[in-house]
Amino acid sequence: MSHRVNDDSSSTWETTPPAGDGPAEPTSRFSTPSSRSRSSSNGEDGSTPRFSKKKPKKKQPFWKELLVIFSVALLLTVVIQTFIARVFVIPSASMESTLHGCTGCVNDKVLVEKITYLFGDPRPGDVIVFRGPPNWTGGKQPPGFVQGTLQDLGSMVNLSEPSGTDFIKRVIAVGGQTVECCDEQGRVLVDGKPLDEPYLNFGPGPKQQEQFEKVTVPAGKLWVMGDNRNNSSDSRKHGDPTPADGAIPVDNVVGKARVIVIPVGRWGTISDHNPQTGGR
Repeated sequence: MSHRVNDDSSSTWETTPPAGDGPAEPTSRFSTPSSRSRSSSNGEDGSTPRFSKKKPKKKQPFWKELLVIFSVALLLTVVIQTFIARVFVIPSASMESTLHGCTGCVNDKVLVEKITYLFGDPRPGDVIVFRGPPNWTGGKQPPGFVQGTLQDLGSMVNLSEPSGTDFIKRVIAVGGQTVECCDEQGRVLVDGKPLDEPYLNFGPGPKQQEQFEKVTVPAGKLWVMGDNRNNSSDSRKHGDPTPADGAIPVDNVVGKARVIVIPVGRWGTISDHNPQTGGR
């Protein structure tokens, strides 16, 4: 006599009476789908299954790797120069001796950062790089983004000339302030108070500045002048049609000059001494 019971786990319990006259001893055979699966995966004979090996990837040619590296480096350079910082070389003697830009010497290359002015406008004493408005450039238009970037990169390694539409000067007064020159000691006055300007360079000549009448700086603009005060074409020289037009728009500011990076012998920070407060 035999009795078989099937449940949801598909297990089987089978009892078979033993041969002979002795009492019946139950014997069982229990199997599940998972155990049968393991058995089949190990093969009928219990041997270890064989796995196929993946073919090794074919190595990319060196020129392709080099192209990828160059493309990534170029992309990072463009992103950094557009949003964070940029190296400029502007050959002009107007900032001597804070910056070298004289004929026959190695022009200073300066790192100009752009983050500061995302949170506020330039302040008196800041040395800034800006795009010259039309009355500064004689109507010359700045190059497009791609051309300008390539031109600036080339100028850093002396392979091309700078754009010629970017300038570097020091902020003397901001919108709403009045500026004039000079008092009895030859100092520039802002809102009637003389400036403290230890960075001024007069060269071998007398320490006198060119006089100009009082000018009120329009809102949203900056009055900028060179540290080489008597050899600088700045806001005093570009007042056309009125003296106030010599001020440059805040929107034209590219960034703040922070560090001289080349030549190595002149490496160092660029002073942003505030002339209106004596540096404070």
